[in-house]
Amino acid sequence: MAVAAPTGLSPTRLGRLTRAMRGYVDRGETPGLVTLVLRNGVEAHCDVLGTLGDEAATPLPRDALWRLGSMTKVVTSVAALILLEEGALRLDDRVAQWLPELAGARVLTAPGAELDSVRAPSRAITVRDLLTHRAGFASYAMPQGPIGRAAMALMAGTSMRPDLAPDVWLARLAELPLIHDPGERMVMGFSSDVLAILIARAAGTTFPDFLRERILAPLGMDDTMFWAGDDAIARLGPALTVGWLNNKRTVHDPAAGGYFSRPPAHPSGGGGLLSTADDFARFGAMLLNGGRLGDERILSRKTVELMTTDFLTPEQRAIPYFATPYWRDRGFGLGVFVTDDVAARGAPVSVGQYGWRGAFGTYWFNDPRERLVAVLMLPVSWPAVIPPILGDFETLVYQAIED
Repeated sequence: MAVAAPTGLSPTRLGRLTRAMRGYVDRGETPGLVTLVLRNGVEAHCDVLGTLGDEAATPLPRDALWRLGSMTKVVTSVAALILLEEGALRLDDRVAQWLPELAGARVLTAPGAELDSVRAPSRAITVRDLLTHRAGFASYAMPQGPIGRAAMALMAGTSMRPDLAPDVWLARLAELPLIHDPGERMVMGFSSDVLAILIARAAGTTFPDFLRERILAPLGMDDTMFWAGDDAIARLGPALTVGWLNNKRTVHDPAAGGYFSRPPAHPSGGGGLLSTADDFARFGAMLLNGGRLGDERILSRKTVELMTTDFLTPEQRAIPYFATPYWRDRGFGLGVFVTDDVAARGAPVSVGQYGWRGAFGTYWFNDPRERLVAVLMLPVSWPAVIPPILGDFETLVYQAIED
């Protein structure tokens, strides 16, 4: 009689995960990847497959560095919630008390209007709006009309500008009108970047220092950083982009000489962190454990419950997200999606699952019901589509559950 694995995951079925992920590498869809699955606080599975994707085809190390992209936003959200717990800010505080640059915000009269065709907003932007991405900032990911082009110009290829300090960057953003009234709808854009600047001002320190002192160092996330120095750059491969129509692969950002090879002038709270699979799994485990990892408590259990509660209205969930019905099966909390309709997802997941993905090819989710933390790291982004590998990873993790 077979003895159940202490994690409750079948080693045989986890082999399916390895074979599927190796298939993506063997077919050349990604040069390499890392998967890491924890259950009941124990490592259950890890794949380290392929190469860094560099010209030397360097074998991928387990501690490879990955551009987190929008998974940075989750870390930024936790930083803001730390200040909320300390009474330094509240969800319904107006952000202009820390960011006076935004006190005079105006709203476009129509989506494609010229930038000087504006009106007064219905109300001021709040901390809640930043955490739920309902502040009204234009999205750099959907460049439409004059405001879209202006957002792309501010982005300048990366959310982590190498040439503009945070205060200067914020002043540039404040010159642009909002695309909708605060609180009206959810648009993934610059909200987390603005939130990072607010955190720094409210805490009286820099954003990187706040993250290091309050989150990264306590959790032992020593390989999570805003740039890779000489001692770490060899663990960072290039960021690749695959065209979804022509399947053409291009280097979006090289390692040496790229955006993440030097200290940024603007450490982006929206997409600026590098990390490893192990580091991010520790962060995920902290949230799964109700805000605590070992002897270190980052958040209270009740704050994690708040963070993982859906804040979107039914009307907001009906609005397409990047031209897809993304919210048909999930809502959005304070920095994470929250699954609430398994049938609509059409996958063997749990109600209450939460997580987020990054534009460079990273994905993470927690499942409180199953006591799961799952991390997928790869260096390839597919513009305008969600690649099948993310869904395959998720399904193959869940199908391995045996008790």
